[in-house]
Amino acid sequence: MNHRSGFVNIMGNPNVGKSTLMNVLVGEKLSVTTPKAQTTRHRIMGILTGEGYQIVYSDTPGILNPKYRLQSAMMRSVESALDDADLILYVTDVVESISKNEEHLNRILSSAVPKIIVINKIDLSNQAELEKLVETWSALAPGIPVLPVSAIKKFNTDLLLREVINSLPEGPPYFPEDQLTDRYERFFVTEIIRGKIFETYQKEIPYSVEVEIESYTEEPELNRISAVIYVARDSQKGIIIGHKGSMLKRVGTAARKDMEEFLGKKVFLEMYVRVAREWRDNPRMLKKFGYL
Repeated sequence: MNHRSGFVNIMGNPNVGKSTLMNVLVGEKLSVTTPKAQTTRHRIMGILTGEGYQIVYSDTPGILNPKYRLQSAMMRSVESALDDADLILYVTDVVESISKNEEHLNRILSSAVPKIIVINKIDLSNQAELEKLVETWSALAPGIPVLPVSAIKKFNTDLLLREVINSLPEGPPYFPEDQLTDRYERFFVTEIIRGKIFETYQKEIPYSVEVEIESYTEEPELNRISAVIYVARDSQKGIIIGHKGSMLKRVGTAARKDMEEFLGKKVFLEMYVRVAREWRDNPRMLKKFGYL
């Protein structure tokens, strides 16, 4: 077989496990994964190079109906994923309604791009229910492969990988063999902090937060990182910091641990909290944070 390569865009509704699936397929934790919906805000590329193939995966934000400009920007990145893919992995799961965001689903299914429907979280179902769900999806999208997997249990993900490779066009690799992503370390540092905020705080707080690296200094044995956590309102600043800084310290300790694992070296992390009022609807701030 000649060399195969292509861009594989992972799409679907929020909280179906798209980011977990990409991390498993690439073999590295590139996308933030939390139980909360809408954790992913940017398209994140993960590159898998093997014997005779190179797959350029792209994790996309979950499909939603925008309520503010940040979400509109997120949806533009989802729309662009329909235009630049050689293959679409449409990820659903065993609990969501097939009719959820039906208009977007119909656009994806009617596009000319080859597709694979991936039913995730099958560890939460049983054989009879799963067979019925596969039949339903097969009837809805005739001719499109339907593959049940459990990303978190790594069940059937090897089968999915083979299906992806076989669906790609023949062509040379797009990136060097050792390149894993198109993002820099600073980006993943901000994502690690944001992920810990999603895990630590409840309700609206995680969705009102953005993280920016103020300084990043690499030393032989240590990376010194200074990060700013932006919140949308004054009242949220105190919640992020917590009593005598307890909550911020909790986030920083957990984030530093993950950074050291990701970077392979010690990290000295400082974090500050600032208010950028209603930044999610502010074009200047959205541009600053890389959404526009």
